[in-house]
Amino acid sequence: MAAQKGKDLLLKVDADGNGSFTTVGGLRSRSIAFNTETVDITHSESAGRWRELLSGAGAKSARVAGAGIFKDATSDEIVRAAVFEGAIHAWQIVVPDFGTVAGPFQIASFELSGRHDGEVTFEMTLESAGELTFLAL
Repeated sequence: MAAQKGKDLLLKVDADGNGSFTTVGGLRSRSIAFNTETVDITHSESAGRWRELLSGAGAKSARVAGAGIFKDATSDEIVRAAVFEGAIHAWQIVVPDFGTVAGPFQIASFELSGRHDGEVTFEMTLESAGELTFLAL
């Protein structure tokens, strides 16, 4: 995969559940991390006393983080409503020349900040709330 522009990594939300996704506007940075909990099955006879893990046994999760400025009234309102409602929505993370990760997420944190001589910025973190799918491009 060749180098990609960071601005092409998109975060989209389906606010009303009809399958129509809105791109969250104003994002300056975004990231996604996948995690799997490990299940330690090490015992007194483990080879060389090295830790052993049970394959496929831990819970999987994903965390999406984004930061930016309020720029798009439609997506700004969707994000604000999801924060105050604690709602779980379908989200898509589109990674250029890689694929799309999709599934239910909840906004777990939302922070606003601003300097007296600058713009208001926000940071948000989404936590996966169910099974995610991956569709390769």
